[in-house]
Amino acid sequence: MPHRHHLLIIDAQNDFCDLPPEWCPTDPVSGRRLAPALPVPGAHADLQRLARFIAGSGAALDAITATLDSHHRVDIAHPPFWRTDEGGPVAPFTQITADDVMAGRYHPADETHAPRALAYLEALEARSRYTLMVWPVHCQMGSWGQCLHAEVLAACSAWEERQGRPVQVLHKGDNPWTEHYSALQAEVPDEHDPATGLNHALLARLDRAAQLFIAGQASSHCVRATVEHLVAHLPAHRPERLVLLSDGMSPVPGFEAQAAEFMAEMRARGVRSMSLAQAQAALLSPAA
Repeated sequence: MPHRHHLLIIDAQNDFCDLPPEWCPTDPVSGRRLAPALPVPGAHADLQRLARFIAGSGAALDAITATLDSHHRVDIAHPPFWRTDEGGPVAPFTQITADDVMAGRYHPADETHAPRALAYLEALEARSRYTLMVWPVHCQMGSWGQCLHAEVLAACSAWEERQGRPVQVLHKGDNPWTEHYSALQAEVPDEHDPATGLNHALLARLDRAAQLFIAGQASSHCVRATVEHLVAHLPAHRPERLVLLSDGMSPVPGFEAQAAEFMAEMRARGVRSMSLAQAQAALLSPAA
């Protein structure tokens, strides 16, 4: 069935949101208030606007797909995987290269993983897209941080009841041996894990859209990687179908330039951008 207007929500999860304290529950085990692991400044407001967009667009949205970053605690991009040359912990936001590993500056906590980790870093660097970043443990499967932002979840639930069909939810990132920013493909696909290769089923679903609206977190990483793959791999191409909802996404701090570069490059390739208010007005116009 064609989807005239499709909304793709990328990683609109608690761990990526700068949530106010009253939005963060108490951990019944520790008694401490939970906090987002990797909050993106502006993300909470972005997603509140996105929730209002979903609620206000009504039946004009024919389909919604939501991705969820989904990681193990021990993951090649998390601190518990790595140790320093002295055996100490590796701080979040450390970048690790193949040269670092070969020089002994960093090594896997489990030394038997060293050959595979080095091979991964070499393959990653050969693609010239990213350097391995050791992020704080985030979106651990089953955790509060992995869950959708509460207002986005409420808006999606109401849309499901109104439309009588489900939001498609896609988990990505549960292979601990590769980074998986894009919803469509891991940075270095694992030949033994088909889920890390190009997701042709998702491409086919998104390709049915006359307009594909895109929002989520973060514009510098997961949104960027997903949209780059969409432009490269949508079977029917036509990048002008893609609409970046500019006030429904924000960059990771320190990566603002990369996000701006991404937006400019996509516009040059025909991808459009709109505010959420502009997109809603367009959806509800008689010509839509």
